Amino acid sequence: MIILDTCALLWLVQGSDRLSVNARNRIDAEAVVSVSAVSAFEIARKYRTGKLHLPIPAAEWWKQVIAHHNLDVLALDDVVALDAALLPPIHRDPADRFIIATAKRQFAPVATADDRFAAYGIHVIS
Repeated sequence: MIILDTCALLWLVQGSDRLSVNARNRIDAEAVVSVSAVSAFEIARKYRTGKLHLPIPAAEWWKQVIAHHNLDVLALDDVVALDAALLPPIHRDPADRFIIATAKRQFAPVATADDRFAAYGIHVIS
């Protein structure tokens, strides 16, 4: 299993070269590629504020992307919420803290360009 952070998900969908060849190869090789439910929140929020342009409304885009890329959506639950709140204050972005807590709970690497994830003992695929 590999978890995509929100930027990695967007880069995958866009076919951006910001997603490294290494990350693309790992994504292609994994039986299960996951995203945190918090990525849906981040994408919808950025879409609503005009910081992210999508060809269709965010909720439709999300459903189509999940289906097209056969992604597993990892739920946010009370355990992940508590874990995220109790992480050391290395990373202040709440959404990233949820992704980090999810990765720790799942023992999964994260495709991300954010090197602060590694400070939490997360294997980062950059």
